[in-house]
Amino acid sequence: MAIKRNIKADPNMSMSSMTDIVFLLLIFFLVTSTLVNPNALKLLLPKSTGQVGAKATASVSIKDWGDDLYTYHINGQKDPVEFEDIEYSLAEILQDQDDPTFSIFSDESVPIKEIVQVMNIAKRNHYKVILATSPE
Repeated sequence: MAIKRNIKADPNMSMSSMTDIVFLLLIFFLVTSTLVNPNALKLLLPKSTGQVGAKATASVSIKDWGDDLYTYHINGQKDPVEFEDIEYSLAEILQDQDDPTFSIFSDESVPIKEIVQVMNIAKRNHYKVILATSPE
């Protein structure tokens, strides 16, 4: 008694769900990769043992080019802004924040005078400031 089955397994597979998963993973990695390095400028930060758990909404980077030439960058942008425009730029970014906080990223070689000038902007506008350091 030879009983034959008329049902044959279909070897083809639908790839539409697989492409959806790959597409979602691609979007996920693109979004998270932009959050990994918020400060695109290469700065040699001073070392510190104390770390702050607060999260800053904006950042000001001070780059030392030597010969008393310093550039200021808002949120790690490559294009520098004039010192006079820092306060206006921070006000735009932090205007809707309940607890406006920004961080200062500064080269080790930047004089404290330059950092204090940016801290004075925070004091005038009642912002909280975080001075970024690298862990020891």
